[in-house]
Amino acid sequence: MMEKQKPVLNLHNVEFLRSAVKESDFPRDALPQIVFAGKSNVGKSSVINKLLGRKNFARVSAQPGKTIHINYFLIDRKMYLVDLPGYGYARVSKAEQQRWGALMESYFAMDLLTMGVQIVDIRHKPTRDDVTMADWFRASGKPWVVIANKLDKIKKSQLEANLAEIRQTLLLPEEVPVIPFSAEKGNGRDEMLALMFAHVGKEDIE
Repeated sequence: MMEKQKPVLNLHNVEFLRSAVKESDFPRDALPQIVFAGKSNVGKSSVINKLLGRKNFARVSAQPGKTIHINYFLIDRKMYLVDLPGYGYARVSKAEQQRWGALMESYFAMDLLTMGVQIVDIRHKPTRDDVTMADWFRASGKPWVVIANKLDKIKKSQLEANLAEIRQTLLLPEEVPVIPFSAEKGNGRDEMLALMFAHVGKEDIE
């Protein structure tokens, strides 16, 4: 009897699906949605590109905070990678901040999220906006992980204290992992992919 083959998620088969600016734009099918959030200058697009093994798939903007929309990427027609608009950019008007808040409220109210991924800067204490985003993920009741990006920018001796500060500031429950990550060098990529696909039942990654 042949051994049952494990399911495979092909990371090379990725396509940009759409930019959502209102509730009716959100896909409502049964596919899992892995949701990425982070400050405008935290390197979110670079993290996504590193995870997908692409150089410029998610746009790396020279003008953070300029666009308020949710980008959907379809991975192997089996899962959505959902890129939330960056937050915390000082030059954004109050009207834009309010529009961001309304879009977040709409998305989280729909209960579409399968797993949350919050990206913070490992070099600095999380900001008030980071804490607010953490509150959104906590309130969702869904699995959630924090990526501490820019690992290559700190000394090894700083690592433990910086991770502890992130966990304490965001009031992270014990079950929420904090993964040291470098979008430049790839540290943390395998661990992050394993967590993502464990939540959607995908065991092998091409």
